[in-house]
Amino acid sequence: MEPMLRLLEGFVHASDSLAVRLRRGSTRPAHLEVGRRGEEAAFFYLRRRGYIVVARGWRSGKVRGDLDLVAWENDTLCFIEVKTRTSRNVATAESAVDDDKTRVLRRLARQYLQALPVAPEQVRFDVLSIYFEAQKPADYEHIRNAFDWH
Repeated sequence: MEPMLRLLEGFVHASDSLAVRLRRGSTRPAHLEVGRRGEEAAFFYLRRRGYIVVARGWRSGKVRGDLDLVAWENDTLCFIEVKTRTSRNVATAESAVDDDKTRVLRRLARQYLQALPVAPEQVRFDVLSIYFEAQKPADYEHIRNAFDWH
């Protein structure tokens, strides 16, 4: 499975690069493009570690915001907030997950769970920080159980 996943990841990156070149640059602001790139990298990072990703960018329609990634790790349903930065100079990526953000993520997670036919026994909130620093490979910091329901 690993070689196929790496091949797919390479294809997605190549397709994105080609699309940007054909458009003569992205129409998105730079920070949104970095975030999109980070969520894509997070997807492949988690898949390589055996997670089963069941939702990307999930929105409820009732609560503002979205769940970046929802994935199963064995019998635990994980709500994963992805934070991406191009530098560590100002603040850590995970520091952006403040009290307001955790409240929103909890509300969204409740909406997601209500839509399931059977609630999972184990649920957790993770934060996955990704750093795309110049001239360095991507650096991932996965914080399991970053916060709880309270």
